[in-house]
Amino acid sequence: MKYMTVGLFFALFAFVACRPEGEEYTSKYDNIDLDEIIKSDRLINSYFKCLMTGEGCTPDGTELRKILPDAIKTGCAKCSQKHREGSKKIVNHLITHKPDLYKQLEAKYDPEGTYKQKYKAELEKGGYKL
Repeated sequence: MKYMTVGLFFALFAFVACRPEGEEYTSKYDNIDLDEIIKSDRLINSYFKCLMTGEGCTPDGTELRKILPDAIKTGCAKCSQKHREGSKKIVNHLITHKPDLYKQLEAKYDPEGTYKQKYKAELEKGGYKL
């Protein structure tokens, strides 16, 4: 995983949601077109607002907002390969084109930098400067 910390933030954009038994994240939202989200400032901003405030969330956004802390805490242990790949795609886009949104998400979901430090070596190995 190239960018674990941010990838964890954006497991949400991969549209994964928790199964009731909590064994792994569901594949219910795996067919969402991430390229369409990346191309649309309106969609990016909508999901960003959902994650930051809980306002304007779609049903998948609500579920993703709910599971995000667990995904961050566990290193996305319950994520499928498809979730990880989708997360990387979104993260790369945000870092490159929307760094202000990334920084705000990081401040909300990892305010002390705990997870950033935890995954620092892996992130740097993936070519990301911290």
